[in-house]
Amino acid sequence: MKRAIGLIAGAVLLGGCASSGPLESRPSPKLPPLPGEPAAGSRPVPVPEPLRPPPLPTPATPLPPPVAAKPPVAAYPGEREGRTLVARFIPPQVKDRDAWAGDIFGAFSALRISPTPDNICAVIAVIEQESTFQADPPVAGLPQIVWKEIDSRRERLHLPRLLIDAAFLKSSPDGRSYKTRVDTLRTEKQMNELFEDMISEFPHGKSLLGGYNPVRTGGPMQVSVAFAEDQVKEKAYPYPRRGSIRNEVFSRRGGVYFGTAILLDYPAPYTKPLFRFADFNAGRYSSRNAAFQSAVARLSGQPLALDGDLLRYSGGAPSAEPSTTLTALQRIAGRIALSRQDIEHDLRLEKTAQFAQTPLYTRVFAQAEAAAGGRLSREAMPQIDLKSPKISRKLTTAWFAERVDARHRTCLGRDPSSLP
Repeated sequence: MKRAIGLIAGAVLLGGCASSGPLESRPSPKLPPLPGEPAAGSRPVPVPEPLRPPPLPTPATPLPPPVAAKPPVAAYPGEREGRTLVARFIPPQVKDRDAWAGDIFGAFSALRISPTPDNICAVIAVIEQESTFQADPPVAGLPQIVWKEIDSRRERLHLPRLLIDAAFLKSSPDGRSYKTRVDTLRTEKQMNELFEDMISEFPHGKSLLGGYNPVRTGGPMQVSVAFAEDQVKEKAYPYPRRGSIRNEVFSRRGGVYFGTAILLDYPAPYTKPLFRFADFNAGRYSSRNAAFQSAVARLSGQPLALDGDLLRYSGGAPSAEPSTTLTALQRIAGRIALSRQDIEHDLRLEKTAQFAQTPLYTRVFAQAEAAAGGRLSREAMPQIDLKSPKISRKLTTAWFAERVDARHRTCLGRDPSSLP
């Protein structure tokens, strides 16, 4: 259509250029000639019409509004640039700083986590807290821990002590007796290798120790072996494996990779990194769930331990035994218009981001905020006492999170440009 209009307009303009104006279509009335005018019968002189304004141009079709250019997506740093970026934040006294920087950036790159100062310093702060940048940190009193756990297992299985003592006098694959290896244990990696040898070599190794290891976290970030084994089912491990995933946890690169994954590779709905550090210690979304428990306690009038666990678990799966949080929710089921089945269905999502979009979560907070007359916090410090064979004094999740948070701020201060 636009092309047709343009052709017509062009034809009109070209026609106007061919003559001085349109001629009359009929002769004018005969009038006496004026002086100097040709006599009648002569060829009449054309009389031009009055000048007319030029035709208005054909209105053009309006142009679409300009499309705003999308900001260019920043390219992910290459390995050399990434190492240099991470190294700026690693404490100057750390040995093998370049190797640590490479392993940290390697984890970020494999997981496609943005290497921002906040994220880099979050990983560095946890490494400092958990191992002071030691790939295989020593554990005080490790031989006593192992003997205690072995004896406990022997009693549960009703095995004679003489049988166990004789087994530990046997030579192990490295040439030393198992008893000597236990007595000289210093690190978790040594202990892990010892237990694997005992399980495969002892006559009753699998029944005594199969699936059981007294220290279940390890490496420079003290990662749960169970988490690492679940992680590789969802995302391929980016490095060549040297044995089992358990072995990789006790290596520097594997420990940093799995530690970075559990710390940063999930959407955490928090206003402060403090609560992400609490989750690292207590389990993903524990800080969000503790705030939810606080809202449930407010609505039900039933005191709850704000530990971030909304269900009871057995062997990693929800237990049939109701938790105190579930019991409290059943008391207010009418107020939130949810059946017990609905409540239990939503609670099973407590370890995921989706829980915050469930009817249970939204209705509990809506009712609690209506009763309180204002908005309630969606994050709270989990109230957990830390228990482990490696812990000899009373520690809590709050203690851990606050220590790591302080290290995080110190790390950011190593590069003034990263400060807000």
